[in-house]
Amino acid sequence: MPNLPMPMPDLAEPLLSRRQSLGAGLAALLVGVQPWTATAATSAAAVSLGRGIGFRAVPMTVAEPLVVPPGYTARVLYAWGDPTGQAGPQPAWRPDASNSAADQTQQAGMHHDGMAFFPLAGSARHGLLALNHEYTDERVLHADAASLAGGARTAEQVAKSMAAHGVSVVEVKADADGRWSVVRPSRHARRITATTPMRLAGPAAGHALLKTAADPEARRVLGTLGNCAANATPWGTYLTCEENFQGYFEPPPELDAHHRRWGLRSGATGSNGNWTQWHRHEERFDLRRHPNEFHRFGWVVEIDPHDATSTPVKRTALGRAVHEGAAVGVSKDGRAVVFMGEDARFESIFRFVSRDPIRPGGAAANRDLLDHGTLSVARFDAGGRGRWLPLVHGQGPLTAERGFADQAEVVVRSREAADALGATKMDRPEWTAVDAATGEVYITLTNNSARGRPGQPGADAANPRAPNPTGHLLRWRHGGDLAAEVFGWDLFALGGGETPGDAFSSPDGLTIDPRGVMWIATDATPMTQAAPGERLWLPRNQLLACDPTAPGGPQMRRFLVAPEGCEVTGPVVAPDCRTLFVNLQHPDAGWPEAGQRPRSATVVITKDDGGLIGA
Repeated sequence: MPNLPMPMPDLAEPLLSRRQSLGAGLAALLVGVQPWTATAATSAAAVSLGRGIGFRAVPMTVAEPLVVPPGYTARVLYAWGDPTGQAGPQPAWRPDASNSAADQTQQAGMHHDGMAFFPLAGSARHGLLALNHEYTDERVLHADAASLAGGARTAEQVAKSMAAHGVSVVEVKADADGRWSVVRPSRHARRITATTPMRLAGPAAGHALLKTAADPEARRVLGTLGNCAANATPWGTYLTCEENFQGYFEPPPELDAHHRRWGLRSGATGSNGNWTQWHRHEERFDLRRHPNEFHRFGWVVEIDPHDATSTPVKRTALGRAVHEGAAVGVSKDGRAVVFMGEDARFESIFRFVSRDPIRPGGAAANRDLLDHGTLSVARFDAGGRGRWLPLVHGQGPLTAERGFADQAEVVVRSREAADALGATKMDRPEWTAVDAATGEVYITLTNNSARGRPGQPGADAANPRAPNPTGHLLRWRHGGDLAAEVFGWDLFALGGGETPGDAFSSPDGLTIDPRGVMWIATDATPMTQAAPGERLWLPRNQLLACDPTAPGGPQMRRFLVAPEGCEVTGPVVAPDCRTLFVNLQHPDAGWPEAGQRPRSATVVITKDDGGLIGA
């Protein structure tokens, strides 16, 4: 059982940072490793950190590609190119990348990211995994990668690239020995791609800004892309967040202020512009011909994972953004409260509070819940206090006279609306998590090397470092009601070795498991300026655990070291806390199969004695 949460200050008092030295570091040596399975690491005696954390920390100075603590086993469960399990063909992955675009629609997409677990019949050992496929590495995706020089694309290459984006829903089950596998075939299995029909709902549905030649009613969009963070809702649906959508379009020759505010760059290709070149064969991605297609992406998409025939819905009431986190809590009166980050330098943190309470009856009973409510943006004031500023047409500067004709324009142009209200400009706000036991909300802020540069904002109370190369986490609470207008906040943890325990950089993925253990995944550029074995020698990304209620503040403990080149993302713990699923994205060549193309993959981690993960 987890410890009871520590008493927290009343909302009238700001939350204070708490720091405590861990004392002696945890030294560890590596022993007996099997290919892509758990290593066995030995270290000093484990220290209990509250909420049941007791595993031995994994050292960063390891040679094996994937390392977890002693007594744990990690296995690849679902990698790019594996069959998803839909009825019909089950095309196997071909190491030479010669699978067709049609094959790819039946296989795991590329670059796994956010993820959620949905029990079947209430079982923690049998359920559905919904997971995102954020983007593609075209050089790895195609057998004839040499042909891509100069941005050339064939129609087949574009079709395969679009099929490798989106979402997978796979059925997974543990056998009597606790070994997990994907169930194939499965009536639940599904691939959602950049061409899957979707419905628009909420204030922007039907609006002129979203009308196109192919969809003059602005009610139906093809596809989702850039899917990064994700979360499950209390009513059993999956929220997937469209992130860097701006990089999928060929911009017009002349950019207006709106285009520039959303990161479009005229004439740019590659990492600074249109990196997919889809417009060569899918003209809707050419803004010179279809300018409104740009407004049809950047939304939170709701999917019913239990119904493979259901139509995904883009929930425009939650605002358009380079969406990252979308954690759902419940207000004091039973309404849904969604906390969202926007992963870009100097962008904002958003909150949506539904108009109506969550109804019993699952997805069917709440099919329109996220279409009505209040979207707000956060302002973090000095002294540990903050306020949610409503993004509501007709209030404050959000009027027709100031360029916002209606609520649809407010949500489509949420960045400009946040600017007008004076929202705090953050250091790449990413994943959000709600601690159900305490009511506290957390967010990862990955980094911001541009803070403090000439012409850019300097440090402020909520973003205290300029520049901020290693990121931080914030925490806030609302005085007992997640729907409250004001909140108290504090700096929860600093990257770069300034928080007790194992050092980390660039926190990204975030979840709090049913026991209350916080899991933090990193997405850092390797930090190798320190000598091997020193505190800030961080050549690989990692997954850390901590007790957010520990006396004296958080103490980080490294649970996983990822393969070279890999981002760690999408951590989710099964309801019985005996299985951890995590995604490893964009590994270097040779993982998970030596000598083969790199494959992003879902990894499943269990304790060898069947015990609680992290205990």
